Amino acid sequence: MYEPARDRPIGARVRCYTWPVAGAKSAATGGRGGSDVEEVADFLLAASRALMGIAVRSVASVEDDVTLVQYRVLVLLTSRGEQNVSELADAIGVHPSTATRLCDRLVAKELVHRAPSSESRREVVLAITPSGRALVRTVTNRRRREMVRVLERCSRDDRRRLRSAFELFAAAAGELELPDDGWKLGWAI
Repeated sequence: MYEPARDRPIGARVRCYTWPVAGAKSAATGGRGGSDVEEVADFLLAASRALMGIAVRSVASVEDDVTLVQYRVLVLLTSRGEQNVSELADAIGVHPSTATRLCDRLVAKELVHRAPSSESRREVVLAITPSGRALVRTVTNRRRREMVRVLERCSRDDRRRLRSAFELFAAAAGELELPDDGWKLGWAI
């Protein structure tokens, strides 16, 4: 099982995970011993908390420049290319007027620019600027470094098992393609 960091010396190798024993009591089932799906979901919840912590800390490093929602917009523009405000609003789950104000702030910070659409002169699209790309790259590099530090604490065999497990999970979630850039990790919106 997972060993809390406070109980082991810095740099100590740990077994990153163990699959639950058949019939083990699961927090998801209130200790009644649930299905293997519920037990694995418990492990995924723990892993997602760790990954979310890494993601939040990496964005916190640039919080003077952008908010988390603004960062999501930058990632969307990096991964999907030009978008109009309605597409961005749908992707982040806000009203178009909210997305417009959000993008106004990113334009003012010179992280995004507006331009007429190549398909329709009446439509305006938003695109990420080189400064915006640099910011996304900075956050991604911090995130990757922290993930590497965590993975270095696992044995080579555990890292192989983790890779297989995450590949299976990504495939089941419909994320079959490996990202061609690290900035996409964890930001399929």
